[in-house]
Amino acid sequence: MTFPITEKSPVGFPGPLPGSTDVVVIGGGVIGVMTAWFLAKRGVKVVLCEKGRVAGEQSSRNWGWVRQQGRDPAELPIMIESLSIWKRLEAEAGADLGFRQTGVLYAANGQKDMAEFEAWMVHATAHRLDTRLLGRADIAALLPNAAGWVGGLWTASDARAEPWIAVPRLARAAAGAGVTIVEDCAVRALDIAAGRVAGVVTEKGRVAADRVVLAGGAWSALLARAHGVILPQLSVRATVAATVPMAEVFSGAAADSHFAVRRRLDGGYTLAPGHFHEFFIGPDAFRHLRAFWPQIRKDISGTRFLPAAPRHYPDGWATPRHWPADGESPFERMRILDPRPNRAEIERLRNRFAAAFPALGRPEIATAWAGMIDTMPDVVPVIDHAAALPGLTIATGLSGHGFGIGPGMGRVVADLVEGRAPGHDLSRFRLARFRDGTRIEPGPAL
Repeated sequence: MTFPITEKSPVGFPGPLPGSTDVVVIGGGVIGVMTAWFLAKRGVKVVLCEKGRVAGEQSSRNWGWVRQQGRDPAELPIMIESLSIWKRLEAEAGADLGFRQTGVLYAANGQKDMAEFEAWMVHATAHRLDTRLLGRADIAALLPNAAGWVGGLWTASDARAEPWIAVPRLARAAAGAGVTIVEDCAVRALDIAAGRVAGVVTEKGRVAADRVVLAGGAWSALLARAHGVILPQLSVRATVAATVPMAEVFSGAAADSHFAVRRRLDGGYTLAPGHFHEFFIGPDAFRHLRAFWPQIRKDISGTRFLPAAPRHYPDGWATPRHWPADGESPFERMRILDPRPNRAEIERLRNRFAAAFPALGRPEIATAWAGMIDTMPDVVPVIDHAAALPGLTIATGLSGHGFGIGPGMGRVVADLVEGRAPGHDLSRFRLARFRDGTRIEPGPAL
């Protein structure tokens, strides 16, 4: 399979769309797929509606990291569970997902980085992770062909997987477990009756259901706002490049403040910028800019602001905020959010790779792409019921690190939908934190 998934990728799940079900999941990314998976395993009838292709947006465009290291403390227990689920997923799905526990390294360019790594060790110790601080000699032993790093943070139990392979195969397994998945099926609106969710209205017809999960990634805020639910969501363009197959100097995933690298199963490396952010500002993002300021201020030198044009962003200045349920919606006009990569940044990535691994030099790039990360002001998601719309559960805003935590978060969301105790403290992820006076603090920028 080519990567990432695009509109040209063949439809794998054509339907048909049933007229009723127990739960409708909106969005075919890793969170939506895994939520549907866990519900179906419990005998719940689930319909998953995807406006484009399963994993067509961030779930096939991410770095492919499965990491505990560097997580927000509130996410860490769920991530630990998620790693445990990843270990058995291939057997349960009956498919190779590219999952390999090859470790994750955060490399230090200087003592400031080392101080941040050392501060995060308190969380690793509290959860008994195998994370450890590395000195210069340790880095040299782990990566004998690397240059320029003074130390690092290393978690050997962390892992990687191939996102454009894993999520579609997990969707296929979910379908085998009874989930009805329908691609090219945009949800235009929630169906509301007597003040609560009664189903969804799609471009292919209405589906009756008393429970709906909104896991639409960067599109979640647009649909939620149309029903009076406000999500302060901002999209960040993330450029990614894939090298041709090269000699192996490291089998895991590593990052410093300049770039990130991950070994792939095909023998190439996936490269991405480090602390470089391109924020696309549309009307909704502009309204919420004050909430995002603490996050932006942490690395203002690495932040670039761009106007949100309709061709690559749901918060475009010309994007409709209201539309009739029986007419074309913005979700049908853009089946897959497919922004252009930043070509200048790709050239910088090649230079940084060559500086870090001089024996390999500047890599040849096989392909490059970009994705829109749906980030929240505190860089942690919203995982909560929508109090104003009984029956609606929101699972969005994974802020670029949803792939690895996806299986665990899917289990948690499935419990919320069924009214079960999720087994984790979700207070940091509640929707009301943005309006109840809670001080919004970004999580660790690791």
